[in-house]
Order: sequence, then C-alpha cells, then structure tokens
Amino acid sequence: MSVPGNPVSSLSMALRWGDMDAYGHANNTVYFRFYEEARIVWLAELGLGKAEDPTGPVIIKTSATFLKELTHPASVVVETYADKAGTTSLDTYHLLKDADTGDVYAEGYAKIVWVDRTTRKSTPLPDTLKALAAR
Repeated sequence: MSVPGNPVSSLSMALRWGDMDAYGHANNTVYFRFYEEARIVWLAELGLGKAEDPTGPVIIKTSATFLKELTHPASVVVETYADKAGTTSLDTYHLLKDADTGDVYAEGYAKIVWVDRTTRKSTPLPDTLKALAAR
C-alpha cells in the first residue's frame, strides 16, 4: 500500500480500550481522530496552526479506506504525506499502520484549506507547506 506525496511526519499512538465499539474493534471515527492528531502535531512542529495565529487550517474534505480490523490492544503509527499544493490548499494523505508489524489498517485523506480567521475566507498557503508538497 502506498499513498501519494512526500512523507512529512510520523506519529505513534495507542488504541485505547474505550476506542472500541460494540463489535469489538475500533470505531470508524477513531481512525479520523488518529489522522486529526497526526495533522495537528505535524503542523505544530512546523510552528503552524496555533489558535492565536491570524490564519490557520480548515479541513474541507476527508475520507478513509478501512483495510484491516483494528482491535485493542494496539500501538499504531500514522504516517502523513503532503501531496498537491494549490494557492490556498494542500492535499494530505495518511497511512495508519501497526507499530510492530507494519500492517496497514487504513488509508486516509484530508484537504486542508488555509483561512484568515477574521474574514473566514481562504488565504495563501504558508510557504513552509508549499515547500513540503510533492507537486
């Protein structure tokens, strides 16, 4: 399995017991939380996306493809990739993997649009993110 883009971040996390649903596997929403946390940590490491900044990221589209059942206990790694950068947006992809075996549980996608927090309108993507994009 591979996703498009340049690798930009990797974050390890644990699946919590409470993340499971009545069927005994991770609830689908948990995958999106893993992707969200990976994006937030990545952007913070770049010094971007702080609540007090005048501009920041908004997710306008997201998706996940579930490939393998995820059950507790599990340690996972979310690999984040930066792909196509536009004037105000960036396509990002994620691989959710087992930290021990490397098995891929899911692939994810999120389109980030950079916005002015006062006007609530899109604004140019930071040069830092443009530089990380694959194309």
